[in-house]
Amino acid sequence: MSILVEIKENLIKGKAKIVTGLVQQAIDEGISAKEVLEEGLLAGMSVVGEKFQKNEIYVPEVLVAARAMNKGTEILKPLLAAAGVESIGKVCIGTVRGDLHDIGKNLVKMMLEGKGFEVIDLGTDVAPETFVATAKNEGCQIICCSALLTTTMSAMKEVVDVAIAEGIRDQVKIMVGGAPLTDAFCKQIGADAYTPDAATAADVAVSFVK
Repeated sequence: MSILVEIKENLIKGKAKIVTGLVQQAIDEGISAKEVLEEGLLAGMSVVGEKFQKNEIYVPEVLVAARAMNKGTEILKPLLAAAGVESIGKVCIGTVRGDLHDIGKNLVKMMLEGKGFEVIDLGTDVAPETFVATAKNEGCQIICCSALLTTTMSAMKEVVDVAIAEGIRDQVKIMVGGAPLTDAFCKQIGADAYTPDAATAADVAVSFVK
């Protein structure tokens, strides 16, 4: 079994220590950081995303796999930067104002990172202005808003309104997600996409930057 396949398999099982060791070993053997990232870590995370979509694994397994991926990526980051490997796009993500739930947001963040995005995590209880200012200052192509409470969903429309007011609406895609949301709500507030789960969110985000 090649070392990249080993990295992929151990990442799927969430074995962070083994993944870290194998990533270092692969680099020492002269495999490029880009190859380790794409054929090892991202390939593994892609399988995790598919299994999650099919309900073959659940949130805890995804979190453990993502932790393994993050550990591996830590080793690669300086090498990727030195090699000038670009991320596929930039996203800012957060849970909207008044809402403190972050499990869904964290899952989406991990899936996005698993697809090669650079993700700026704004945390929870994020003001509409903060989403838009971050997208503007950091050059994000996508804003992802999460909400778990029906009472905080209206803050998503404010994000759309602020983006229009700030003149960046045509430069940024706004994605929304969370348990109480629907596609109809997404269209009603003028956002670009609603996705029912984290793995689909990452796929849609990729389609936006392609």
